[in-house]
Amino acid sequence: MIHSISTKKQSRSRFLLFLFLVSLILLILGLLFSLKWGPASISWAELYQALTYQRSDKVHLYIQTLRLPCTLTACMVGTLLALAGLLTQLTTRNPLASPHVFGINAGASLAVVLGLVLSAQLSATSTMLMAFAGAAAGAWLVWSLAGFADKQPVRLALAGITIHFMLSSLTEGFIILNQYSTESMIFWLAGSVSQAGWTEVRMILPFFIASLVLLVMLLPALRLLLLEDEIAAGLGQRVPLVRALALLLVIVMAGSAVAVCGPIGFVCLIVPHIARALVGTRLSLLVPMTALGGGLLLVYADLLSRIISFPFESPVGIVTSAIGGPFFIYLARKKRRGTR
Repeated sequence: MIHSISTKKQSRSRFLLFLFLVSLILLILGLLFSLKWGPASISWAELYQALTYQRSDKVHLYIQTLRLPCTLTACMVGTLLALAGLLTQLTTRNPLASPHVFGINAGASLAVVLGLVLSAQLSATSTMLMAFAGAAAGAWLVWSLAGFADKQPVRLALAGITIHFMLSSLTEGFIILNQYSTESMIFWLAGSVSQAGWTEVRMILPFFIASLVLLVMLLPALRLLLLEDEIAAGLGQRVPLVRALALLLVIVMAGSAVAVCGPIGFVCLIVPHIARALVGTRLSLLVPMTALGGGLLLVYADLLSRIISFPFESPVGIVTSAIGGPFFIYLARKKRRGTR
């Protein structure tokens, strides 16, 4: 009996290791394909030479100034959005929760557009601050409307969608009424990484690193959030404080991603569910798989967005919304059947 259990554990460990290796390889391949695939035709040899600084011609310039920052941005933004979605689901105990569904992304978008209307040009710091303020305002609107209704996830999701569409409508209204000052925001509003440069990489990198470090520090406390609040409090956990810190981290993750690439939808909803189905609910496995999955999804979605209207690039948000919309409906129907 003991030998059988030990064998099962070893098989499970080997499977998980294989799963992580496959995910990592797929992510590396996606990054390489993203660097190679584009309007310009580049061979693998030219790509290698451009990345290793063995050439200084237009191929090197194209890779280093256009493709590389876009690819790095897509990977970091995907990771941040996926982890923000996982944190939202953990803190609310709601499988339908995500920054996109809860109006956090829409609030950040509205704040950035409003800042651009009031000031003809926003600095990188101002853009980040506006995005954080808007994300916090969007979250407050949703939770003040529905509360932490962890026993009624569909109600909370519907409140989030209502606020999301309200804020999105206001954003579109500001853009229409201020076309000259916000014309450049239309492509951004659909969610895009194609315009990202090294400025955007430098802007999001500190938040990316800080978010990962803070999430690792919060992991022991987050494990207790999987229990009932009374049990976690009985074990010495300050549940309201941990939940507030986790939601603040969600706002930082989602706000920084939106400030750089616009409101890319449904990455934060899809990836945590896929990761949970693959590795289970153990956070030491779920968090890294979610991070890998977020980067993986957005890098490949960016690749697909280039094929849609080749040789032109479409907003990556179109691809993620096309995947995420039906996925959200499936989750909502599944949860509704489960609560009957």
